Amino acid sequence: MIDQATINKIFDTVDIVDVIQDFVSLKKRGANHIACCPFHDEKTPSFSVSSSKGIFKCFGCGKAGNAVTFVQLHENISYVEALKYVAKKYGIEIDERELTQEEQRQNDDRESILIALDYARQQFIKNLMETDEGKSIGLTYFKERGFSQAIINQFQLGYSLRTLSAFSKQALADGYKKEFLLKAGLCSERGQTGELIDFYAGRVIFPIHSVTGRVIAFGGRTLSAEKNVAKYKNSPESDVYVKNKTLYGLFFSKNAIVKKQKCYLVEGYTDVISMYQVGIDNVVASCGTSLTIEQAKLIRRFSPEVTVMYDGDSAGINASLRGIDILLEEGLTVKIVIFPDNEDPDSFARKHSASEVETFLTENEQDFIVFKSNFLLAESKNDPAKKAKVIGDIIQSVSVIPDNIMRMVYVKECSRMFDVDENTLVEELKRELAKKYYGKEYKDVKQLVTEKKRQKPIIPAVEGNCDEQEKELAYFLLKHGNHPLFENEHGSIDTVAQYIISELKKDDILLQNDCYKRIFNEYENLLIQNVEFSIKHFINNIDKQISEFAVNIISDEYELSEIWKRFGSNIPHEEDDLKRTIPRAITVYKLKLLSQTIDKFTIELNNSVADANNEKTTLITKKIIELNQIRKILSEKLKRVVS
Repeated sequence: MIDQATINKIFDTVDIVDVIQDFVSLKKRGANHIACCPFHDEKTPSFSVSSSKGIFKCFGCGKAGNAVTFVQLHENISYVEALKYVAKKYGIEIDERELTQEEQRQNDDRESILIALDYARQQFIKNLMETDEGKSIGLTYFKERGFSQAIINQFQLGYSLRTLSAFSKQALADGYKKEFLLKAGLCSERGQTGELIDFYAGRVIFPIHSVTGRVIAFGGRTLSAEKNVAKYKNSPESDVYVKNKTLYGLFFSKNAIVKKQKCYLVEGYTDVISMYQVGIDNVVASCGTSLTIEQAKLIRRFSPEVTVMYDGDSAGINASLRGIDILLEEGLTVKIVIFPDNEDPDSFARKHSASEVETFLTENEQDFIVFKSNFLLAESKNDPAKKAKVIGDIIQSVSVIPDNIMRMVYVKECSRMFDVDENTLVEELKRELAKKYYGKEYKDVKQLVTEKKRQKPIIPAVEGNCDEQEKELAYFLLKHGNHPLFENEHGSIDTVAQYIISELKKDDILLQNDCYKRIFNEYENLLIQNVEFSIKHFINNIDKQISEFAVNIISDEYELSEIWKRFGSNIPHEEDDLKRTIPRAITVYKLKLLSQTIDKFTIELNNSVADANNEKTTLITKKIIELNQIRKILSEKLKRVVS
């Protein structure tokens, strides 16, 4: 466990903007920073980060918390692991003892897999740098590709020995469990013997990192000339690695991507490394897969612009065109660079200086519409039918762009390039949009919109609980708990917290909502211990629900505009009205509880009448009358409070 003093030091040191910037490209807006939310799909930023308050809040999906909970949610790791990540970032030492065998067995699968993968990374590097086989085969290969020792070290490249079980035997001897070596995709089992066989035997190794820098998978390239041997073997998917949500090199390039607000997208590991080595450090790879929506979203979090690099192979380009639409749909500005025949980013970077590569990229970038039009038209060979198909294909790409103005700019450009009437292209665009948004073939867009509006909304069922009333009381407790409210019978002044808690305890009321109940209990304990209250105690709470609720309380979606501030407009403060709103909130809550109780007794009364149980009927009737009298008193009190 991490002691409380260390936890406090972490929260006192952390800059939430600095932490979140490692994962998301933030832009300053007023006192806060904003971005598109990394937790749900959106085109317009609703994710806000407040440096002064130390919190984040998405006004779209509702996710909220502090720097540690952000890392916890984003990386899907435990609270303790998120604390360790933040502590490491700021050089805060965490004194932890070595885990016992029993504790290792209890450690969750995800962490055990990550530990096994990091062990493998170290072994592969050791093989490359310290064994004769690694030096003569693996290191020689990397050097022949022009990789410097510095770049080999930075990307943590390695080598797996050719002996089929060399790594497995060493890992087992060092205490790593067979179960997690298999789950990490480092080994496989041979037949019925159960003997472990190394997955990457005889291959050079490219570690694949998460956004935070932990090794989550490997790519292994064979150096064998045999045709029946796969050139690359990649880790199978696991609890820590999902291929279509990962971009190779992002951990190393993310800061440069954010700084330059531009991302270069290539295909493979060596493309990334060679480009990085000549100074194109804002580059990532899709790891040989067709680009996925998740990868496009990942790029969009760091940059609004992406340049896709293609080699001169037209067949490869044709197969990759779908990726352009995926990038466009995520709101990215897309450009294309085509390398000369028989060249790819890796080979081109190795043959040219840094300045030559930079100049080539700058001079040969094309807007996606120019590139796609020229490429497809060249294939159509002036066939009118094929040309019409090309135009339809281009308009389909334009239709996925989320920004309406940008769509119309591209329509105008298409009209000019293809010498086709702009209105004709607009009609074609409407057809594509109708299919996309309404799932129907285009007939009359206005009619489709009308049909959509006529669809009855789904109205959620109203539950018979007091969540809203309890939420309001919890809100007052955390937002204004220390605010002085009323003079009590002893002549001293009760704070908002003391008044609310005493009012509820006076009637033996226990909150129904578990989260709000925990907040009240924790606050009451603070009062009993005479500990000075701070909202940070709840923002930085280990309980995620409590932390998120506290963040939501102090998150303001809108700031007072400068013009209001300049002219000194007198905006009333919530604190000014607490003597009215607090008693009202408590009375409303008690009335709701009473009504629920009366409803329950009424149902019971009806059942007892049906059973002809006169004694029980009398008792229930008496109870209902008593409760109704109390409800009447509270209702009168509420009218006085409101007025």
